[in-house]
Parts: sequence; structure tokens; C-alpha cells
Amino acid sequence: MPQHHDTGRVELTDWTTTGPAIRAIRETVFIYEQRVPVELEWDGLDPSCAHVLARNDRGEAIGTARMQRNGTIGRMAVLKDWRGRGIGRALLQTLLDLALKQGLPRVTLSAQTHALGFYERAGFHVVGEPFIDAGIPHRKMVKELGSTEER
Repeated sequence: MPQHHDTGRVELTDWTTTGPAIRAIRETVFIYEQRVPVELEWDGLDPSCAHVLARNDRGEAIGTARMQRNGTIGRMAVLKDWRGRGIGRALLQTLLDLALKQGLPRVTLSAQTHALGFYERAGFHVVGEPFIDAGIPHRKMVKELGSTEER
């Protein structure tokens, strides 16, 4: 049977419901792969954030992201074997849909510089100067949500 691009199933969730699955993905991607210090990864904000979780067709958790109440998106992580298959785009779109539903005027995020093109394709634009977070170069990005059309 041929392998098709599997975008997985993305669910809107919360830390109480799916925290262990979210934690496992973020530990793998940020702490082990990218060597983000543990104390920076676990910032205490997770219980108050909206989370999205992607699962493959076997129900295994393969990607996650979160959004704070103020529209700050972050902690987007997709397991290595699932990258390049649209998982990140589906996670991001689910959070953008939630932000629109909540009436937020804009969303912001801090993008690792290697991912700028990914976010630009989703309608974000860079603001401000480059900065280092957890030893990794980042740029702040913003997307205005005033309309459904790209600006």
C-alpha cells in the first residue's frame, strides 16, 4: 500500500487532558534535539494555554503547539519522522482558527530563524530585530487577523 502524506488528526485540547503526550513531544524536540534547557521549556504557562495535538492514524501523538490567551503562539513541535508532511501547517491553522473565533485582532510568535519561510507562507511577517532564545536565533513575527484575506 503506498504511503500518502499523512497530515494526521489535529485536536484542540488543554494541558489537563493531554499534558503527558504534549510533554513527550516537546521533550523530544526541544530538550533532546535542540538542547533547550529544561527550566526554559517548562515555563509554567501551559495550564492557561490552549493546546493543539496532532495524532497519526494509529493515534500516536506526533505534533503539538500552544496559544496563550493574548494570542501568542508557541512551542510548535513535530516529531522528526513526521516533518514535511503538513502537520505543522495543520497545527498552526487550528490555532489561527481559534484566534479568529475568539476575536483576537492579531497573533504573534517567536520563530526560530530556520522556520521563517514556514510562517511567512502562513501570512506572518517579521517585526523587530533578531534575538537569541535558549541559544537559538529567533525573530518575532505577527499576523493580523482583521480579515480572512491575506494582507
